[in-house]
Amino acid sequence: MEALERLKSGLRSAMRRELKKMTEGKRLSDSEKLRANLRQQRFFRDAVSILFFAPLPEEPDLWPLLNETLATQKMTALPCFDADSQNYLTRRVTDIHVEILSGRFGIREPASSCVAIPLEELDVVLVPGVAFDANGHRLGRGKGFYDRLLENFGGKKIGIAFDEQIVDAVPAEKNDVRMDLILTPTRCVTKDRQTS
Repeated sequence: MEALERLKSGLRSAMRRELKKMTEGKRLSDSEKLRANLRQQRFFRDAVSILFFAPLPEEPDLWPLLNETLATQKMTALPCFDADSQNYLTRRVTDIHVEILSGRFGIREPASSCVAIPLEELDVVLVPGVAFDANGHRLGRGKGFYDRLLENFGGKKIGIAFDEQIVDAVPAEKNDVRMDLILTPTRCVTKDRQTS
């Protein structure tokens, strides 16, 4: 177990160094390409309800697509940290200009007045991560929030990443939730298959 944690920690550090090398221009350009790629995916077009995420500065920025999706008939939600359970819940968002606050970790999240949505009512969850591999393994930030959030989720789990975040192998353990596919600005990576 200790050896696995060391491997995870080493990969997190290496990936953070790699992401720091990305210029702001490339990050913006790649985020735009990723949003365009996501719009074209059948799972996204067919989904009635989607859980987005509010990106940290080094993560792909899907926020403009969230705002765009709000104008459609799709139900749109975001994770919200619950202090009582020390876990994330999901809440419906209808207006990002009114309902979004800075949460406990400085991450944008829905106000507590937003309606809670049971995770099983969502079709698709878009999941950030530090690194991903072609087997659907995801390396998170180390707190296990998404693994706990998604452990019983039966819908599509989509890892969202820059191309630089796809690695040969992510150290994984049994309780690490696997993604159904990983979407990057240029690829759709699914269980050892990649399509452009």
